[in-house]
Amino acid sequence: MNNKWIRGAIPALLLHCSIGTVYCWSTFSTEIANYIGASKSACGWAFSLAIFFLGMSAAFLGDVVEKDIHKSSLIATICFSVGMVGTGAAILLKSLPLIFLFYGCIMGIGLGTGYLSPVKTLMLWFKDKKGLATGLAVAGFGAAKAIATPVMQFILDKFDNNPAPMFFIMGGVYFVMMFIGHLLLRKPSDWVEQHAKGGIKEFFSTLGANFKYAFSKKTFIGIWLMFYINITCGLALISQEKQIFNAVGFAGIAAVLGTVTAIANAGGRLGFSAWADKLKDRNSIYKLIFILSIAFTACVIFTRGIENGANVKILAIICVGLLIMVNAGYGGGFSNVPTLLSDHFGMEKISAVHGMCLSAWAFAGLTGNQMATFIVKHFGTPDEAVNPVGYQTVLYVTCALYLIALIISCVMVPKSGKAAAAKKEA
Repeated sequence: MNNKWIRGAIPALLLHCSIGTVYCWSTFSTEIANYIGASKSACGWAFSLAIFFLGMSAAFLGDVVEKDIHKSSLIATICFSVGMVGTGAAILLKSLPLIFLFYGCIMGIGLGTGYLSPVKTLMLWFKDKKGLATGLAVAGFGAAKAIATPVMQFILDKFDNNPAPMFFIMGGVYFVMMFIGHLLLRKPSDWVEQHAKGGIKEFFSTLGANFKYAFSKKTFIGIWLMFYINITCGLALISQEKQIFNAVGFAGIAAVLGTVTAIANAGGRLGFSAWADKLKDRNSIYKLIFILSIAFTACVIFTRGIENGANVKILAIICVGLLIMVNAGYGGGFSNVPTLLSDHFGMEKISAVHGMCLSAWAFAGLTGNQMATFIVKHFGTPDEAVNPVGYQTVLYVTCALYLIALIISCVMVPKSGKAAAAKKEA
């Protein structure tokens, strides 16, 4: 069967709609902390480790994905499912180190390989609309939070806020979804590529060559840096999202607004990438994302919207608009990376190069939400349940970082081969 939807799009959505539930962490993090008797901040490192291992496994296993998507998608299925079920067992044992192991390390490896596995395959099936194709799959990653959150909350309520049964049930569901995706995923039959085969020595030799190839390029470093900054800023604000809604007087509809921002995240992944297909230079999308993020952030800074939003509803609405924009830009940054890299470096080694670039996600996972947590703890009223001054202070840092990312996008990332060719023809 040589159908681009059955062999490309559907398995990509099955894989990404499963692993994207990593962003549901806030749904059950408090319940985990309460059940095992640990602080929420200590438990938060499980999420940070999951994102770190996601990025690093993508960097280390990018060449495995390049050579054999069947092997990589199976690794993803097993690691993610074992990570989910193992986390449930660790919760019953009330062991934080085991939660770090299963949710952070093992599930994180499943996240990285599962994220990479369908991307090149989609670009091969949808050659004329690569951005739309990758945006569709990565949108599944973003939409997973909106889909899974109410289901997870329902299971939590049924089991008196004991999160262990939820992990057992969802782990089984995701194993079935991902295994079906693994069985369906195929590259087009007319795509021919050759890869050297070898053992551990050859693996590390190839890994070193890929690292040297990628990080010796100014363009790649520029893309890596602006990708890292976009994720760092996104995680800094997304991690404080619920508290910001509470601060501006929207506590009663915080869950609804959370779904809205999740939809914006998914919409940004699909919309920005589809838009980029129509542009001569995909980097223009990143410039647009950074300009809009700076404008919305600056507006909330100058009006002190988070501090005053509870009393002035228009300012509260502007704060919601900022979080919608940040989520959309966060998602759009993800979906445009593989196609931007393919425009500059070609399709032959895109999985390996994309994997190297996803290492930025790993480091952003360690710095984004931790940076925001540090600021909120040291500014305003950190002992209060809601700290508007602390959340407002986070914006000064993210605005500065968005500005740096815009400068990098303009200075370090040249026009792609597609854009240069179009300019030459004109």
